[in-house]
Amino acid sequence: MSHYFDTSKYRFGQAKLFYRKGKFYLHIAVEHEIPDANTDVICNITGVDRGINFIANTYDSNGKSRFYSGRHVKNKKANYRRLRRELQTVNTRSARRRLKQVVGRENRWMSDVNHQISKALVETNPAGTLFAIEDLKGIKENVVRMTKSKQRHTEIVGWSYFDLEQKLKYKAEWVGSMVVKFNPAYTSQTCPKCGHVDRTNRDKRKHVFKCKCCGYQSNDDRVAAMNLHRLGLGWIAKDNHDAVDSE
Repeated sequence: MSHYFDTSKYRFGQAKLFYRKGKFYLHIAVEHEIPDANTDVICNITGVDRGINFIANTYDSNGKSRFYSGRHVKNKKANYRRLRRELQTVNTRSARRRLKQVVGRENRWMSDVNHQISKALVETNPAGTLFAIEDLKGIKENVVRMTKSKQRHTEIVGWSYFDLEQKLKYKAEWVGSMVVKFNPAYTSQTCPKCGHVDRTNRDKRKHVFKCKCCGYQSNDDRVAAMNLHRLGLGWIAKDNHDAVDSE
């Protein structure tokens, strides 16, 4: 940890002292200036689709896909949800105290999961990667309006998309990569090969995408990541075109 004491690079911020299970822990925030990522150094574009069955799945410039399963997360969140519901039903003072502890434990666990996923995304892609992700601002409001199944609604609203996005962003910036958000409209309905857009291209139950026009078939989440990759390519091309015009 000695490199953090180099005052020319790092600056200490606030510190918190914790006592847990007979041990003391000192958490110290450290600040480090990182230059803004430059599109001139972008050497790879990776589309990242986020969901429930797969926390994240990617498609990069080499045509390689990676899937990060969310099954264990989905099951554990269901257990936490059941425990919270039981404690809320009891509603005694001790139950409310226990509920607060359970919520804190769940938040810390989910934060750790997002740390692991975001770290894996950055480490499995080269420095200078543009991560193209969906702009999921307002996802909770959309789910409340559109979702019929109460269970499905709870799963989606409880998902920490924003936390994963923030962790990916600062980890990417640390290595000279960048995160750009795009409109998620039709990313799961558009054929990445011929561009045909059709709602029936996607079978949500089977998680299969099959283009009604050209017949291309793949996993529907992978197709979304492929389309985000395409949007990233377009963004880079437009940025370079604008730079040339300004000269």
